Order: sequence, then structure tokens, then C-alpha cells
Amino acid sequence: MKSLSYLNELINFPPPEQALAEPNGLLAVGGDLSPARLLEAYYHGIFPWFNVNDPILWWSPNPRAVFTPKMNFGSKSLKKYLKKVPWRYTINHAFLDVMAGCAQPRADQNGTWITPEIQMAYYELHLQGFAHSFEVWDEDRLIGGLYGIPIGKVFCGESMFHRQTNASKAAFTMLNQHLAKHDFALIDAQLVNPHLINLGAETVNRTSFLTTLRQNRELDVSPNIWLKQEVKFEF
Repeated sequence: MKSLSYLNELINFPPPEQALAEPNGLLAVGGDLSPARLLEAYYHGIFPWFNVNDPILWWSPNPRAVFTPKMNFGSKSLKKYLKKVPWRYTINHAFLDVMAGCAQPRADQNGTWITPEIQMAYYELHLQGFAHSFEVWDEDRLIGGLYGIPIGKVFCGESMFHRQTNASKAAFTMLNQHLAKHDFALIDAQLVNPHLINLGAETVNRTSFLTTLRQNRELDVSPNIWLKQEVKFEF
């Protein structure tokens, strides 16, 4: 029977293949949310996810929800909609505001796992150039966005939100086009759920996911692609 690893001051994680089957993917407990530990986790296909007042829990689920970045991402109806709306699209213009938007509980939720502690941890990664946000604006109002962490040519998506219909899909479309332009291999969407499947996610087993991650995590990416910038869709 597998047992959990309890992390201390050491940053190393147990192999992700040792994650529990129930609850699916739980690998380790404890540690902290320092930039070094977070980057080590993502480098090995592990991510934190826990409720308020719980210890930090680290996961590597099986199967995994993933997307292959595509320039032509999105349905015909979505593309038609995005051609009509006068929205603006940016990268790294409002990281904390995007995280705050993602932290707002959904209609079917009582709370959020994106606590102030989580927000500050990922903001520190952002300040160090390791975490990035994609924003959707209606004039000067932030109406949608997402954030995540690139590891080589794999983008580890964390969360997205919307305040107007299709704004989160617009952010995800922008992410797809940006990553496809720069030859990224994969978008990691972590846990499989109906929303991601409806969006076009595929499910892969842990072994396949980790193989792709290991093949792409050392590939060089120009830091220029993460400069603060405004972007436009290509339809």
C-alpha cells in the first residue's frame, strides 16, 4: 500500500508515479509555496491544490487533462463572436488582478483554493519571470483571463475566469495562438472535468504526460515572448 510523503525543508518530491490512486493523484503533504519548491513541482509534473486551513497538498493525477496548442482553436461560433466584440487582449498587464478574478468563487462553490497565500506565492513567481497572465479587456475593464507557468515548451495552466460571456474562452484562444506560434508542445490543464472536455481537452495517462513533459521541459524559449504586450487574434 502506498503512503504519502511528508515534505520538510527539503525541496525534492517523491516520483510522481508514486501518487495515490485514491484520492486520485495525491502525492505529498506539507512543505511551503516558495518559488524554488513550486518550480521543482511543475518541473516534475506536480502541482499544489488544497482547501483553506488544510495542509499544502501536492498532486499528480492519472489521467491528465491536456490540450495541444492550435492556431485555429475554437468553434466557428466562438470565432464569429470574437470577431464582433471590441475587446482588447494583453499578456502580463494585470497578473494580480487575473489571480483575484480566478479566486472569486463560482456559483456552485462555497469558497476558493486560490487564497491570498496562493496569490502572493504565484505573484512572486511572476515577478521573477516564471508565471504569466493573459487578459481580456472591454475598454478598460478586465473581463476575463487566465494564468499559468511555462516549463520549457509545456504551459501549465492554473485557472481562468470571466465576467462576460466567452471572455475566458477568448483568453484561452489567445493562449493557444500565442503558444502555437512559439512551437509549444502541450497545455497542461491538470484535472479532468466536464468544462475542459467541452472546451476540447484530451485525457492522457500519467506516463504519457510525463514523457511529453520530460521531452520538452529543457527546450529553450525566448524570454521575449513573455514581455508585457498587447496581442491580436489571427482568424
